[in-house]
Amino acid sequence: MIVPYNRPYIAGNELRYISELLHSGNTIAGDGHYTKKVNEFIETTFSAKKALMTTSCTGALELATYLLRLKKKDEVILPSFTFVSTANPVLLAGAKIVFAEIDESTMNIDPDDIRRKITPNTRAIYPVHYGGVACKMDEITEIAQEHGLAVVEDSAHGVNARYKNRYLGTLGDFGCYSFHETKNYSCGEGGALLINTDDKKIIERAEVLREKGTDRSKFFRGEVDKYTWVDIGSSYLPSDILAAFLYAQLESLDTIQRKRLRIYNAYNKALKPYENSGSLRLPIVPGYAQHNAHLYYVLFNDASARDAVMQRLRARSILAIFHYLPLHSSPMGKKLGYKAGDLPVTESVSKRLLRLPMYAGMTNEEFAYVISALREAIEEEVV
Repeated sequence: MIVPYNRPYIAGNELRYISELLHSGNTIAGDGHYTKKVNEFIETTFSAKKALMTTSCTGALELATYLLRLKKKDEVILPSFTFVSTANPVLLAGAKIVFAEIDESTMNIDPDDIRRKITPNTRAIYPVHYGGVACKMDEITEIAQEHGLAVVEDSAHGVNARYKNRYLGTLGDFGCYSFHETKNYSCGEGGALLINTDDKKIIERAEVLREKGTDRSKFFRGEVDKYTWVDIGSSYLPSDILAAFLYAQLESLDTIQRKRLRIYNAYNKALKPYENSGSLRLPIVPGYAQHNAHLYYVLFNDASARDAVMQRLRARSILAIFHYLPLHSSPMGKKLGYKAGDLPVTESVSKRLLRLPMYAGMTNEEFAYVISALREAIEEEVV
């Protein structure tokens, strides 16, 4: 049996909506019928003040960063334990990245280290909700307010997850979602920018940046008689075909989440004895977080145990994988002046974490096969 790390889930209406769109005579370019429906769904379901679908979460992070109007000496604090998309927009804007340590219990940015990293040049904090488990947003918001900083939530993992009953992506100044193939709700490649303010100037500028620097959105609303180039920008609009696919996924929001939670909880139950014996550690979900079962990982006591178990699973055609390689110790991180040893918790976690296959359509037979192989590997290599 071959068990992939991820397999995209098909809710049922994806092809129907795409077919209806193709035969409707409506545009299949950006900001069409289904793009508007996705934006409205996000605003209504997650209580976002404004949502703009983008080509990716990377694009959403870029837009949020441009909206901050960062300058050359400005600094942005973010975790090293994240994907490059969190960091790249800061450098593209000409500002400086300041990497912060994570809390080993959640893999999320450590508010205490945020405080240590603040300087007179700090302008923003980019918390990353790892695995759909919320960061300590009250503390982060308090720090931001105390120092006059913006908060941009990288909620690529966090669609339909919550912090104290508020949806991730709606707690900071901006939130950024991903609808990549590997995410809970997907259209292959896609994302969304959530703007959590009523400031019309910010919303209008976001529309302009997203529309190649033009006021095209105003034109289609009848607010101007022609549209033209008014600011910098790029093309962040996904095809309405992708939006049609995604809308079918979002209609099954809770169904998909229930399926994922069933697998997540089954992993917890099956692997709890190994945590009790000290062989590994299971994910920790604090009481303030309502997670979305985006991923399931185990944390081994050392890198050699992780690597040995991972190789044994792969030998059985089970794709269990590591996750982020710390950005600060990457070749680019070294160019920025960082080195191994600067963030010891991040470095340790990265070497010991193993992600297990996790997808909504995972069958009982696939799950049983993974657990059987995993138990065998742990007994041979760890216990």
